[in-house]
Amino acid sequence: MKLVDIAEFYSDQGGGVRTYIQQKLAAAKVAGHDCLIIAPGPETREEQRDGGRIQWVEAPPIPVDKRYHLFWKAEEIHRILEREQPDVVEGSSPWRGGWIAATWQDKRPRPAIKSFFFHQDPVAVYPHTFLDRFMSTDSVDALFFWFWAYLRKLGRKFDTTIVAGDWLAERLQQHGLGNAHAIPLGIDASAFSPDKGSEELRRELLKKCGISDPDGKLFISVSRHHPEKRIGCLIRAIDRVNRVRPVGLYLIGDGPARTSVDRLARRHKGTCVAGFTKDRDQLARILASADGMLHGSAAETYGLVIAEGLCAGLPLVVPNLGGAADLARPDYAEFYKAGDVAGCTDALHRFLLRDPATMRQAAGEAAKQKVIPPEEHFRRLFAHYEQLIKKKRDPAEHD
Repeated sequence: MKLVDIAEFYSDQGGGVRTYIQQKLAAAKVAGHDCLIIAPGPETREEQRDGGRIQWVEAPPIPVDKRYHLFWKAEEIHRILEREQPDVVEGSSPWRGGWIAATWQDKRPRPAIKSFFFHQDPVAVYPHTFLDRFMSTDSVDALFFWFWAYLRKLGRKFDTTIVAGDWLAERLQQHGLGNAHAIPLGIDASAFSPDKGSEELRRELLKKCGISDPDGKLFISVSRHHPEKRIGCLIRAIDRVNRVRPVGLYLIGDGPARTSVDRLARRHKGTCVAGFTKDRDQLARILASADGMLHGSAAETYGLVIAEGLCAGLPLVVPNLGGAADLARPDYAEFYKAGDVAGCTDALHRFLLRDPATMRQAAGEAAKQKVIPPEEHFRRLFAHYEQLIKKKRDPAEHD
């Protein structure tokens, strides 16, 4: 199978998308598939990478972030598709990149499968974040009816829509995209284990949160500092819980809202803003040493850090919507309405009344059942594409 991914959000200086594409190239090679990534960049060139190829297409940079570029001319990308003659074309963006994939006219008798890879729900990320304190999420969705109409128009041009979680597949189906197919992302679970924790590190992190009582409870949050992550809700909730009993929040991450997060943490008790860490082993030790994971975002397509927390044996306090909620269950998690400080505070109090050992055991079992390695994600993805190819080649067998 030859797969071409029109990856508008890929950059060598990027984060999650870059990691995912590196894994895809390697997995495709192992499976015997030919994978080409078409990405916007400062110049047009092709290079071998991770067992596959990257075809860079010259495109203008994004003014606010020079690491990224935006596709401009569809014709050049269409010429590459004509040259490559792929079995599957992925459009990994609801914007220009998606339309470039959608509008390619494959004139072969058996045209390529077109796959819309939906990485992010823009309505959940922005309108829900800023408006759901004033109206219900259903009302916000109704307000943005025009976006759903736009997405349906784009989605109809693809054979399948790939998302990372059941909640997003259901959400898209509710808004008229009937071809949504959930394939969860994968993580290297072997890097995380409850055995990596230590009481000494737990107490050290509590002290960094300003909690001197060794019996205090330590929560970890791993999050980009961005409004959709609702970090302010977490900081305020931890401060309220500290009026009753000692708890600390060790906040790992960085981002554009870092200054305001630092300022808020200084004004509220119990939070240490630790910044970003590249040391995965240190992250694994921190997770395993905590008493629980506290999460704020309800807009993520898949809760990667939640999956890592489960593999470290961490029970959860999470919003009741989104990728985090997809991985959480009542036997090892407490839920609250996203952005609701009082609700988050109550969820933390409920969590602290429960038996830690029972929740940890349940979290560990959930990790075994729910978390898959990257190789399994790509096995499912490639199998889905192969099934669609067979169906298009011989539709009578699949009626």
